[in-house]
Amino acid sequence: MTDHRFILASQSPRRKELLTRAGYCFDIIVSEVDETIPDGLSPSDAVLLLARRKAEAVSAQYPGAVVLGCDTVVALNGQILGKPVDAADAKAMLSSLSGNTHTVFSGVCITDGARTEAFYTATDVTFYPLPEETVDSYIATGEPMDKAGAYGIQGLGCVLVERISGDYSNVVGLPLAESARVLASFGVKGTINV
Repeated sequence: MTDHRFILASQSPRRKELLTRAGYCFDIIVSEVDETIPDGLSPSDAVLLLARRKAEAVSAQYPGAVVLGCDTVVALNGQILGKPVDAADAKAMLSSLSGNTHTVFSGVCITDGARTEAFYTATDVTFYPLPEETVDSYIATGEPMDKAGAYGIQGLGCVLVERISGDYSNVVGLPLAESARVLASFGVKGTINV
């Protein structure tokens, strides 16, 4: 019997919620890998590198398990915006996103130790022009502080977004439909067979 134990190598509550809603049973084991992005990497290469690091680190500890690693970044004009270090950094990020279109990249790596599949998804997100008062009131909620690009589309940050083009769940932190199809190829299924 093949071990189809499924492990999410992420502490993101948003990824956990997406997978749970889709009917997956999984364990969460956080990798302790270095998440520093080397200089000069494109956003797509950066998320693929970090997703692979996370998945492979956990896979090495749990042979035979199917492990999903994921990393998400926000990029504006090719420049990666990570999680803000403080309120001033969050304000600078949100001000730069105001009235502009940016791209959310998520890299996903799924491995069972013998086989590894990795891909990335990109979704364009356009913000309304944001008055300073809007930015300040959003930062005061605390929501931006643990999120790439300093906002969460699934939370209060939804009022900042004028439109998106692409996969909504990718902006939340995990391109779920594409991940489900790759997971199925490893024998891991949610509620709906894809």
